[in-house]
Amino acid sequence: MLRVTLLLLQLAAKPNQTVNEGDEAFNKLNYPAAIAIYEALIEKSPTDAAVLWRLARVYVCAGDVAAQSEREAFYQKAADYARRSIQADPSVGDAHTWLAAALGNLALFKGGSEKVKLSAEVKQEIDKALQLNNKDDVAYSILGTFYRSLGSVGWLERQMAGIFMGGLPDGGYAEAETALKKAIELAPKTMRHHYELGLLYIDLNRLEEARASLKKAQELPIVIAADKPRLAQIKKLLGYIDQQLR
Repeated sequence: MLRVTLLLLQLAAKPNQTVNEGDEAFNKLNYPAAIAIYEALIEKSPTDAAVLWRLARVYVCAGDVAAQSEREAFYQKAADYARRSIQADPSVGDAHTWLAAALGNLALFKGGSEKVKLSAEVKQEIDKALQLNNKDDVAYSILGTFYRSLGSVGWLERQMAGIFMGGLPDGGYAEAETALKKAIELAPKTMRHHYELGLLYIDLNRLEEARASLKKAQELPIVIAADKPRLAQIKKLLGYIDQQLR
C-alpha cells in the first residue's frame, strides 16, 4: 500500500521541484510528499549527495512512525540512500549521521553477530560525522542513545560478544550523558535530546533529573513525526517517576 501511495505521489510531482520544496514538505511532516520530491530529483541527478542524504533522513523519520511490519524496509531504504550519498561525496557529514541512524534502527531487527557488526558500524559512522562536523547535534544525540544501549549490556554479554562476535565498542552511561548534554548544548529546543537524557537518568535511577529532562522535552515543539508518540511516552514516564518519588 505504501509503495503504491509513493508511486502515485511521484507521478503527481510537479516538474522542476526543488530541494527546498522537499525540505518544506519534510518540515511539515509530510514525508510521502518529501520522498516523492526528493526521488524525482534523484531520478534526474542520481549522484546528488545532498538529495541522497535527505532521502536517508526522511526514510528514517517515516520508518519511526510506520507500522511495525514496515519499519525494517524503511530503515533499509534509508541506509541504501545514505551509502549512495557517501559514495557520491564522502565529505558530507549528514550522510554519515543518517547512515548511523538507519543502521542503529536496523540493528533492532537483527540478532547475534549481525547486531554486533552493525553496532561497530554505527559507531564508525557517528565518529566520521562528528569529524566532519563537530556541531552536528543529531550525531551527538545518536551517539548518546548508542552509549546508553551499551550501558545496559552486562559483563557476561560483553564477554560472549568478544569471544564469538568480534566484541562491542567501548562506552556506556557516562559517555551517553556527555554526548546527550552536548546535543542539548548545540540544539536546546530539540525534544529528542532531552527525552533521551531523561531515559538515561531513569536507567541510572536519578529520577529528579529524569523528571526535569522529560518536563523540558514536554515543553518543546514537534519537529519530526516521532515527537508525537514521544510526547505520549513522556506523559507515561512522568507518571511513573511521580509514583516512585512519593
